[in-house]
Amino acid sequence: MTYYVIKYSGPFGFIKPWTAVRDIETFSQQFLTPSIVEGMEKKLFPELLQEENAGKISKVKRHRLNYISIDVQQEKTWSKGGFKAEKKKDSLGRSYYQAENIAIIKRGVMLHPHLYLAFTTEADAQVAFTQHICLCRNEDILLPHEMLQLSEEELDQIQGFELLITNAENGFKVGHNRFADGAEMFGELKVFGNPIRY
Repeated sequence: MTYYVIKYSGPFGFIKPWTAVRDIETFSQQFLTPSIVEGMEKKLFPELLQEENAGKISKVKRHRLNYISIDVQQEKTWSKGGFKAEKKKDSLGRSYYQAENIAIIKRGVMLHPHLYLAFTTEADAQVAFTQHICLCRNEDILLPHEMLQLSEEELDQIQGFELLITNAENGFKVGHNRFADGAEMFGELKVFGNPIRY
């Protein structure tokens, strides 16, 4: 089988694991869940947003994700209860606001991720090549860099992580699909070569 593969890259990316809610330290998930792939597909092909396509991935056939390293970054956040600030003055009489309910969380962010999306038609790959995508967060923008025409054997030479969609008997739980009424998602993680680039 021939695949038309679009290589996307960007400066950083963070995929929040479904088990992390407000963990003080969270490392990026290193693979795409089925709902993430479906979300990317629906962003690239908005005609798939029709209700009969919910919970289905039809155009993105394979993917691969690799990166250079993980960098722990700190971020200020506040509790679900809301943000409260109190106006105070320092010893020189200058006004400032002191916030309540503020916390620091640490996120292990992927540096310079490369994401490869594989399509079976050149027309679909051409549409994808004209657009950017995001790795979950809006600020994790990845831009298309090249289109490759690869056989299945050549695609398997691209190093990185890929989650193959399975069922509960053959895989582990990777979350709940927001496109399919919260149905459980399962997958088998495949590691091709060394997913950490030099």
